[in-house]
Amino acid sequence: MSRVLVLAKAPAPGRVKTRLCPPCTPEQAARVAAAALADTLDAVSESGAADRVLVTDATLAAPPGWRSGRQRGGPLGERIANAFADTRTPGTATLLVGMDTPQLTAGHLDATLRLLNEPGGPDAVLGPAEDGGWWALGLREPGHATVLRDIPTSTSTTGLCTRTALLARGLRVAELPMLRDVDTAPDAHAVAALCPAGRRFPGVVTAEVATAAAR
Repeated sequence: MSRVLVLAKAPAPGRVKTRLCPPCTPEQAARVAAAALADTLDAVSESGAADRVLVTDATLAAPPGWRSGRQRGGPLGERIANAFADTRTPGTATLLVGMDTPQLTAGHLDATLRLLNEPGGPDAVLGPAEDGGWWALGLREPGHATVLRDIPTSTSTTGLCTRTALLARGLRVAELPMLRDVDTAPDAHAVAALCPAGRRFPGVVTAEVATAAAR
């Protein structure tokens, strides 16, 4: 069995994608965030994950067939570690992704879940982000997520520090493809160009980010 967690913020103006402002207004940034989250949830729903959990910082309805969870703790590393702990089932591999990579596909997820469940495969998988962070962390045994509590997040060395901490626990770590996440307006345009056909994100970026930049 495999579990996928999506750690997300409720897309409320002034609370999400603040680095898009300017050029966007808080309302426009929230609509960009909502599109990114919706596309991420669709990708996970299309994957072969047996259990899907949306873990949010505020009340937000999960899609049909999903479970809901609430984030707890202070710093992001603590909230991520708690998300793993609160959903942990011994022997069930767990993959956590955020809401900032709407170019993510079910293919990405299924390949990662196969790695985590492969006999003799890695103990952990880590998906590096272009800005030095990471977009995905998968653990064959979710209890190892305790290492995240002491790792500074949103820095250019977060990914390296996470990998180093996992290796220090004696885990075998496999690296996933590098993806770009959405923080700034240039990120939004670059990621929109990478999204598969039919995704919401490219259209919202065109409507909200491009319009805002042209003002």
